[in-house]
Amino acid sequence: MTDQQLGNLLSLKRHEKPPEGTMEDLLREFHLRRREEAVQQGSRLTLWQRFNEWLADPGWAKWACGAGVAYAAVMVMVLSMPRGQQIEQPALQPVNHPVTVPAEDTTPSQLGELDLRPTSEGKLGEQEF
Repeated sequence: MTDQQLGNLLSLKRHEKPPEGTMEDLLREFHLRRREEAVQQGSRLTLWQRFNEWLADPGWAKWACGAGVAYAAVMVMVLSMPRGQQIEQPALQPVNHPVTVPAEDTTPSQLGELDLRPTSEGKLGEQEF
């Protein structure tokens, strides 16, 4: 097809108009086909396939919903766990320790024998005690 033939064909098609209602019929037929496909596909899809499709669809709301469900599941598990067994405390019994009186202090007092005066006999002005 040459350029001139293509130009003639386009000029003829430029003046053509589709009949009235064509767009509405097209839209109605499109929606009808989509509904039929959804019904056929809905019966074939399993719950797992639907869940996978939902995960593949981007969006933050589903992740927030999933996080909430996961948090709720963890909280149910934590709150439903059995508590630790109650431990019985043994009965308290008084303890009887004999008290002994200390013996009298017989160590000699050596404080009187100490020379606490400063002396200058050390080297370089050190004091000896």
